[in-house]
Amino acid sequence: MTVDHRTRRHDALVDLTAAEVLERVLPDAIATHGPLASRGLAHLGLPGLGFEVTAGAGVAGATDASLPSTQFTIAARGATMAVTPGIDRAGVVARLAPDALSDLVQDDQSTMGLAMTARVQLTRGDINAWIGWEPALRALLDGRPVHEPGAIALTEPDGAPLDLDRVFTLDDDRDEAAHFLTEAGFVHLRGLFDEGEMAAVGDDIDTWLGRATPDDGASWWATDADGNDHPVRVLQFLDKSEALASLVTDERFAWLAHLTGDGHRHSGGAEGLIKPLGIVRGLSDLPWHKDCGQGKHAYMCNSLTAGISVTGADRTSGALGVIAGSHRANTMATGRDRDLDLPARLLETRTGDVTFHCSDTLHRAHPPVERSRHVVYTDFRLPPLPGDAARADARYGRSARAELTSVQDRIDAAGDPLGQTAPAG
Repeated sequence: MTVDHRTRRHDALVDLTAAEVLERVLPDAIATHGPLASRGLAHLGLPGLGFEVTAGAGVAGATDASLPSTQFTIAARGATMAVTPGIDRAGVVARLAPDALSDLVQDDQSTMGLAMTARVQLTRGDINAWIGWEPALRALLDGRPVHEPGAIALTEPDGAPLDLDRVFTLDDDRDEAAHFLTEAGFVHLRGLFDEGEMAAVGDDIDTWLGRATPDDGASWWATDADGNDHPVRVLQFLDKSEALASLVTDERFAWLAHLTGDGHRHSGGAEGLIKPLGIVRGLSDLPWHKDCGQGKHAYMCNSLTAGISVTGADRTSGALGVIAGSHRANTMATGRDRDLDLPARLLETRTGDVTFHCSDTLHRAHPPVERSRHVVYTDFRLPPLPGDAARADARYGRSARAELTSVQDRIDAAGDPLGQTAPAG
């Protein structure tokens, strides 16, 4: 059983020029995966994708439209794909610098990632079409079929339908839990920790939230309906909570790293969260997303994220939502596609429960409506491939992401034809 879906190596990343993308990368991809991508694009029903690749970059990564540009369009042609000069027939057009194009075709950043970091401007079409192209690009460049209804079955080892509402305990067969995780992309474990242990962790969350300041780079903040700002996430929490540090090395928890047999290792980090009521803006109640939605799926998936329910969560207090089997589906990584046929589940937990999900599983934080809750998230990562080593990338650091308190503004800016409202990257 495995959830290791990696297809690229960090040491293979190079700085591609626009000419190299046009003359080598895209032709090679079309020769190999053109029919697969064409089928996926037909299913998605998207227009041709045009690119204006300019020679220089200005404020916030916005390209200088006055400079000469390389213009081309990717679209379906019959049963395959084609690249044609110009952008006249493109339904959506993206203006970006060569380094952004290089990152996109190598899955170092996705369409969503470029929008969030203000490295793209849309001069035609809307943000939904731009982000919607991501699965088709991955089909073309990485050979991942675009998900179509009926492509994924969720079954027990004997072929019977998987019971998606099953909750496991430490007394259950771990091979059964591993099978559930590989099939569904998540697993719910009951009662790993007791209430006293969770109370100690909860006190540490409250202590560090009380010390947080908006500019500390070690916390995430959100705004409520009355305009009040609240700290909602403590970064580097494992280094700050002795209570948590003793639990992640406890055998009741540490065995999770070996659940699939892929050699996952604990990352050595964690985040402590509170889910307040009435949040209307900021990174608190995140909508449907995959953790690789900004890019790097081919380099990291699947990592495994553990959610330790410090206070428990139900449908009134912001329980975690998941889409079963979505870690096996090349689908939108930001938002839930209306045509997605995979079932959703709400993981209602008790104090001391742990949820475990793949980084490529669509999941969301439902906003609490009656009471807030506390939760800790920590993760297990795949070991490097032989001879490979992950590159440090400030764009994906937690401190950098703590600054993304206006994600929707950044997405909206990508849809601004003039790029005038793009915030600093």
